[in-house]
Amino acid sequence: MSEAMASLSASTAGVKRRDGATGDRIFYWMVFGCGLFVLAALLAAAISMAWGGALAFRTFGFGFLYGTEWDPVAQQFAGLVPIYGTLVTSALAMIIGVPISLGIAVFVTEVAPRWLRGPIGGAIELLAGIPSIIYGMWGLFTFAPFMSDYVQPALIDWLGPLPVIGLLFTGAPLGIGMLTSGIVLAIMIIPYISSVMRDVFLVVPAPLKESAYALGSTKWEVVRDIVIPHTRTAVVGGIFLGLGRALGETMAVTFVLGNTHNIAVSLMEPGNSIAAAIANEFTEADTDIYLSSLIALGFILFVVTFIVLAAAKIMLLRIARQKGE
Repeated sequence: MSEAMASLSASTAGVKRRDGATGDRIFYWMVFGCGLFVLAALLAAAISMAWGGALAFRTFGFGFLYGTEWDPVAQQFAGLVPIYGTLVTSALAMIIGVPISLGIAVFVTEVAPRWLRGPIGGAIELLAGIPSIIYGMWGLFTFAPFMSDYVQPALIDWLGPLPVIGLLFTGAPLGIGMLTSGIVLAIMIIPYISSVMRDVFLVVPAPLKESAYALGSTKWEVVRDIVIPHTRTAVVGGIFLGLGRALGETMAVTFVLGNTHNIAVSLMEPGNSIAAAIANEFTEADTDIYLSSLIALGFILFVVTFIVLAAAKIMLLRIARQKGE
């Protein structure tokens, strides 16, 4: 009787192992397919844009990357102006947004009383959830007049006469332009960057900070020497997440950038960006070369974003290697 029971138990265990192995294989192929879907979607997007922009690249060659002419009437197109505008506005957004995001995250996690952390955290989430077109409308109807009446005249008067740096602050106070677009973009990316920083700052082990305080460190020293070094990988990742959002933003920039195809050193001057050019002119593209040029701009934006995110990944790997992870 005992031998029969043992044989039955062994048989049951074998069936369970086979069932478990089958289920594990099914699970593996399911998640493997999900992973491949991401790569397939990325590759399909790149190929479709490269195919759509092939006519423009064949017609204008490498001149499409460094030319400044954009004339739909003469069917002459080049992408340097929107590329320049995309990079400048994104750089301005990062210069303004990253320090403010860091300050918000440090305040919420290290300085603010507990009763204030909740409302500030909720406000950050609300800012992140506002549609970009709302930012654009606010920028055009409220922020641009404020810039034109108060901020830009002061910058032109105070900084315009300075050597070298004054070139960035010359021109007429139009309200719209590179500077306004950069500030609006900074407001848009601050919630994303500060949310990431806040979340990673909260997971810093308390004994590390308490030990630093016990040795006489100030809050500033704890943040500088403990919190930021411990979370720098995630902090850099959050910064590049915000940069990716800034590079691809469309509607908010379209409202306040000015949408003119010219390159100007002054931040007061209007300009154009890749996303804004596509949004404004896609419905007006009545010829194959016009449409292909817009798609080619989209492919260039894809490549620029890919390079930025790839550089971020390489940087994160180096940081992790230095930390011995």
